[in-house]
Amino acid sequence: MKKFYLFALLAMLFWACGCEKKTSADEPQKKEQDQKDPQQDDPQPGDDTPVEEGNRVWSGKPQIVLSLTNNTASAVTFDTKVVISSDKVDAEGKNIQLLTLDDKVEVAANSKKNCVMTTKDDMDPGIYHAVCIVNSDTPRVFNFAIDPFEITSVNDKPADFDAFWKAAKDQLAAIDMDAKLTEIPSRSNANCKVYLVEMNSVPDGLSGEPVKIRGYYCDPQDGKKHPVIMHYYGYDTQNVDWEVACPWGGDKAEFYLSHRGQYLNNRPAGTNLGVAEATTNIYGDWFRYNLGEKDSYYYRGAYMDVVQSIRFMATRESSDMTKIFAEGSSQGGALTYVAAALSDYPFTAIAANVAFMGDFADAKDIPSLAYWEISDHYWVDGVAKETSLKYLPYFDIKHLTPKISCAVLASSGLADETCPARLNLVPFNNLATPKDKKEYMIEPEMTHDYPKTWFSRMNALFEKYY
Repeated sequence: MKKFYLFALLAMLFWACGCEKKTSADEPQKKEQDQKDPQQDDPQPGDDTPVEEGNRVWSGKPQIVLSLTNNTASAVTFDTKVVISSDKVDAEGKNIQLLTLDDKVEVAANSKKNCVMTTKDDMDPGIYHAVCIVNSDTPRVFNFAIDPFEITSVNDKPADFDAFWKAAKDQLAAIDMDAKLTEIPSRSNANCKVYLVEMNSVPDGLSGEPVKIRGYYCDPQDGKKHPVIMHYYGYDTQNVDWEVACPWGGDKAEFYLSHRGQYLNNRPAGTNLGVAEATTNIYGDWFRYNLGEKDSYYYRGAYMDVVQSIRFMATRESSDMTKIFAEGSSQGGALTYVAAALSDYPFTAIAANVAFMGDFADAKDIPSLAYWEISDHYWVDGVAKETSLKYLPYFDIKHLTPKISCAVLASSGLADETCPARLNLVPFNNLATPKDKKEYMIEPEMTHDYPKTWFSRMNALFEKYY
């Protein structure tokens, strides 16, 4: 009896383009998913039909299309199944299975037939995991979204949240910034000088010595006011031999912040332009530093470093503080939201890609590379998960984004195992920005990366308001 050959294809509605694989050195390390095409026994010429990629975002019900190919001389009946699970896991670390869709599909000899797999009832807004099974093969495993812009999370905002951040900003205001500028001649030109900036920020707690932070600053030289662009980095690679990129002078007033313990503050002497002495990271794996505390947790200081970087720009003659922009990815995406939420000056537009530090209430139940310290199966340095989570809501960007009303571009990948999509969508959905001024790019196949058109869309957004 001749073998028949199966090809399961997923056809979806269009939402966004696919992604190109670009690895950013300042992003958290990620685990690549196994995304191989279905493997066939003894494939025949012309049988290697590719997997169709497209949108996996639906309203109410999923529309999963399996395209079944029968290359034999007689009709064949396929057993099709789609197992749908939550993006959250149970106590054993397994995805919580929700429902199974079953069907039997007869395909005539030497022909194709599409089988649409959907649910009887509407599904709740969320991110879901699907395993497609045809006979004994599993040709595709993927995530999809249902009404993603209606996804919500529990309101665990502390009662003194606003007072907490006001106190932190007041502490920062009492610090002598004492900014020191060192020109980088190799990156400066007649139109714009580039400087290393070293300045003070808040201590690692309510008392102690100020912490020195650094950054690169581009200062236009034409005597005019210019739009201000703030750049925030993703998680440092901790590869201390890696040189931090120094910008070339352009036509905007720009600042590239290295907040405490990362980048320019975490390299041997002479590694970076303008930094002669060695700088040392004393915070270990930053997210864990004083996790379970409030006033000395790493990101309290880091968030104030962001505010200080904006206050520095306000001291510069070339800065037009009525036109402020910010961008960043991963940790930098979180800091971008922080900048717009906690700044003394209203922002004009921001671009936050695959943002970190969002929705800890759900993060503890969703497998990820960024939040494994607060999972059900891990205690941080003897600190119970409940204690770790007690103060994290103070640093959750989902509680900061309601303070933001400027134009926003954001994105996430449905295959992102570092900062999963749900944890990006909740902060975005909490924005006070009007719907016509915010855009979210959902990339079906993207892991922890940039959408293919990210930078062109970001530039278009910023240029709209320059």
